[in-house]
Amino acid sequence: MAARTPAKAWQEMLRGNERFVAGEPQHPRQDVERRTEVAPKQTPDAALFGCSDSRLAAEIIFDKGIGDLFVVRNAGQIISDSVIGSLEYAVGVLEVPLIVVLGHDECGAVLAAIDSQGPDAPTLPPHIDNLVSKIIPAVRRVRDAGGPGGTIDSQHVGREHLRDTISELLESSELISDAIAAGTLAVVGANYRLLEGRAVPDVIVGAV
Repeated sequence: MAARTPAKAWQEMLRGNERFVAGEPQHPRQDVERRTEVAPKQTPDAALFGCSDSRLAAEIIFDKGIGDLFVVRNAGQIISDSVIGSLEYAVGVLEVPLIVVLGHDECGAVLAAIDSQGPDAPTLPPHIDNLVSKIIPAVRRVRDAGGPGGTIDSQHVGREHLRDTISELLESSELISDAIAAGTLAVVGANYRLLEGRAVPDVIVGAV
């Protein structure tokens, strides 16, 4: 079997997304044979950490099959101990060569974070508030850059939050940072365009 490299993994992700955008998905490796093949052991090509939004079905967007992606999702793609542990498992045990961090436009968590900074913002339930609080720094940077009284661009906030997410992941995980330094892993941050269906890379850490 050819060595799994970050570059090969990312090119496969891009090709799958292009098929999805074009409306020509192959729906690969979704049959009984594949189910039987991967039952004893998984060897995914990549890990994907993304938002839980129902429109971000990872295997569909990237035209992947059973056992191809190790997927971790929560609302707003918020870093937590469980997320880091899951991604470290993907890298350290499953030896994936790529982590894709996927944000998207019209993200409900991002919009909630923006709304929470308004003068008459209602109090959020505590667990939602804890989640949204991780996006507030991005909201404030975008607001401050735009000057007083301006409208806060949710897509700009989403991009800033995506970058914050990747920075926090690398700062929090020595295992992941060491794998990137060794050249065995890359991290790609991408923004998914809901209407177009395209995942657009924004941050690349490592060699792809």
